[in-house]
Amino acid sequence: MSDIVIYGIPGSPYLRSALLGLEEKRAPYRLAVLSMGAGRTEEYLQRQPFGRIPTMEHGDFRLYETQAMLRYIDAVGTGPSLQPKDARAAARMNQVIGIVDWYVFPSITVGVCAERLMSQIFWGRPAEEANVATALPMARICVRELERLKGSAEFMAGDTLSIADLMLVPHIEFFRRTPEGMTLLKGTSLEAWLTRMSARASMHATEAERLRMIA
Repeated sequence: MSDIVIYGIPGSPYLRSALLGLEEKRAPYRLAVLSMGAGRTEEYLQRQPFGRIPTMEHGDFRLYETQAMLRYIDAVGTGPSLQPKDARAAARMNQVIGIVDWYVFPSITVGVCAERLMSQIFWGRPAEEANVATALPMARICVRELERLKGSAEFMAGDTLSIADLMLVPHIEFFRRTPEGMTLLKGTSLEAWLTRMSARASMHATEAERLRMIA
């Protein structure tokens, strides 16, 4: 099987989700690191007409959208499946994935994390406190609901790792680096889940600084 090529920018939570899947499935891959703004170039738009990252190539097969990429990686890789066979566990996995895309990303990742962690680096300005304040009510709902859905299970969709965990963990890992995230996660089962996830070899292998050094 030829290596999978992933195009993205280290630090992107969605890129990390795709790489986590590759690491967990022990699928051979190569990371093609893009520079900031590369998603708007004509060359990249041929791969992803919406200009989002990451994208993937596997031989002559091209794919974008992280959910689709993870399902593909699960299908072609070896080792335990990342998708539960039980109907209810599979439904819970898909529910958490939807929450990540529709609610966690815009409120937690964009509304809080981007302002607290990236505004100075990329935009040369301090955090817009109004943006953080606007995002926090939905961020609180996300934390509360994800904790409820997880319940006492070890992982987000039951007792085995799934795509839901891989989609969610990069966003929550970022969130814990912010004052708001530390406060909202403290003492929750999500905090304990994040600690367990952070100990996995796949998380160490996909740290942004490590990816930059390898690239």
